[in-house]
Amino acid sequence: MRTEEQLGADIIMVLDECTPYPSSHEYNKRALARTHAWAERCLGAQTRKDQALFAIVQGSTFHDLREESARVLTSMDFPGYAVGGLSVGEPKEEMHSNLEVTVPLLPAEKPRYLMGVGSPEDLVECVARGIDMFDCVLPTRLARNGALLTRNGRLPIKSPRFALMDSPIEEGCDCYTCKHFTLGYLHHLFRAKELLVYRLNSIHNLRFMTRTMEEIRASILDGTFAAYREEFLARYTVSDREVATRQRALWLAAHGRTPVAEK
Repeated sequence: MRTEEQLGADIIMVLDECTPYPSSHEYNKRALARTHAWAERCLGAQTRKDQALFAIVQGSTFHDLREESARVLTSMDFPGYAVGGLSVGEPKEEMHSNLEVTVPLLPAEKPRYLMGVGSPEDLVECVARGIDMFDCVLPTRLARNGALLTRNGRLPIKSPRFALMDSPIEEGCDCYTCKHFTLGYLHHLFRAKELLVYRLNSIHNLRFMTRTMEEIRASILDGTFAAYREEFLARYTVSDREVATRQRALWLAAHGRTPVAEK
């Protein structure tokens, strides 16, 4: 808490234990007790009232633990609530079902933040389940690996089919990259491993995510979110989960890391 207060962020988080997936109910129950104790200690240690301290609901994919965590933490009356421990390897259906159990137990008048999510389709689906805020390294990680986000899905910029294309990543995109550079030039930069391309790809992907959230917000305000969600998901091609899992395993191996085992 001292460190967070010295950093001075507008939103700060309690200390929690994010358990690996999969892990047992017994292990998660012990971790949950620790997370709740830490939340209470963090709340008691906070001295700066100009920072919003968020609690973190845990419980892995166990509905009873998610319900318990939501009830315990809301009784402490935090200014905002995060949902942690999801998007850590579980199927998307599990993430959605746990949100459907958890979110209705969190105060509707306070921010509800889903940690570590997400991909564009996750933003749409999780807003539909009551989430207000997100954070994720995915847009810049994809950018570094040559995957560009568009309304129809991801473009692999290293593909030879982009070599001679003189159009932007996406027509109508207002980002700096799309205004000034073509797909063909980005393809050349990426194949040449020119450092500029990682910046340009990141600018586009971050703008795409921001614009998606702007559209979601506007559709909620004008009462058309259900139609927006249906149209977005019908158009957007979701990346293959098996391919993504293999790519993650290769990335971990390349960095000398392995998935965290149950303790």
